[in-house]
Amino acid sequence: MEICDLYKSGVTFDEFVNMDTDTYKEKTLEIFNSIEFDDELTSKIKAIDTKVKILVCGEMWCPDCMINVPVLEKMKGYNDNIDISIVGKEGNEEFFKKYTSDENVRIPTFVIYDNDYNELGSFVEHPKKIKEIMETANQPNRIVAMRKYRKGEYAQDTLRDILEIIL
Repeated sequence: MEICDLYKSGVTFDEFVNMDTDTYKEKTLEIFNSIEFDDELTSKIKAIDTKVKILVCGEMWCPDCMINVPVLEKMKGYNDNIDISIVGKEGNEEFFKKYTSDENVRIPTFVIYDNDYNELGSFVEHPKKIKEIMETANQPNRIVAMRKYRKGEYAQDTLRDILEIIL
C-alpha cells in the first residue's frame, strides 16, 4: 500500500478514542487532560511553519498508546500545521516492522512526514528518556520511572523527541 493511501485510511484522535467506551477511553482522556507543556516547548510547537503529517500505528488497548498518542493531539491543538492519522497494527505489520530492530511492530510507532510524504523520522514505543532509564538504572529506579511514565509524567519527553525530528 502506498503511504498516502495508508495515511488516508487512518482515523482522527477522537475516532481512535471513541473506539472504546470504557477504561481505555477514560485513561487516554485522563492523560490527555493532564498533559501540560512548558512555555518553551509550546513555543516550539507554534513555530512549526510547514505542514507535518504524523502516521500513527496504535491500538486503543495499548498502555503506551494511551500515554503517547495524546501528546500528538495536544500538539495539534497548538498548531494546525500538524496532522495526525492513526491506523491499527493488524494488517499493517509489513509497513511498520522496518521501524524496529527485530521486525516486531512496537506500538505506538509514529512516522513523521512532510506534506509530500517525505519521511522525516520516527518515534517508537517510548521516549528516549525512558529507554535510557530502562537500560542504565537500577531496578527500583526503573520501577519508579515506569510508574511515572504510566501516569503520563514523561509526556514532555515524548514531545521533545518528536520536535527533534520535526525541527
